[in-house]
Amino acid sequence: MTRVILAPINFDSYELLNEIISDLNEISKFEFEITPLNIDIKEAYSAERGQYNSTQILRIMIENIRDESSKVVGIVKYDLFIPVLTYVFGEAQLDGKFSIISIFRLHEEFYSGKSDNNLLKQRTIKEILHELGHTFGLIHCKDWDCVMHSSSSIEEVDIKGKNYCFNCRQKIEEKLRYY
Repeated sequence: MTRVILAPINFDSYELLNEIISDLNEISKFEFEITPLNIDIKEAYSAERGQYNSTQILRIMIENIRDESSKVVGIVKYDLFIPVLTYVFGEAQLDGKFSIISIFRLHEEFYSGKSDNNLLKQRTIKEILHELGHTFGLIHCKDWDCVMHSSSSIEEVDIKGKNYCFNCRQKIEEKLRYY
């Protein structure tokens, strides 16, 4: 079974992570575990934007993590961006090992002012699986029920499914034969 490390960085919502890991281990073929990362990401912060550059965080992760056998999904509570976009929910190395997601814009209170922990959990699971899919070489899928469908807004995160479609699942299984 492929091991996936959920790696919280300066993160304090371990109750949420424990719920997520339980759900992920039930619905996926991966073995998820939590391993906090003690890395300094201050250099990825843009005071001008009030956000963290996700590409720079990925670089810091790559430079500091030497576990060759696992996929690693960094998790932060900070707002992320890449220079060409106002914000991103996450970013991944295509066909690589590392990815990063942020729960900052996954909180319902960001949009409606109302807290909804179940919705936060479902959105976070989708984004973890989405970025993880990129690390297996998957690109965005046209199937709205597939977790690999592109999401440029929270509405699109909510609409898409939380599983891989048949085609995306087949591509991951093919990669796992050689992983």
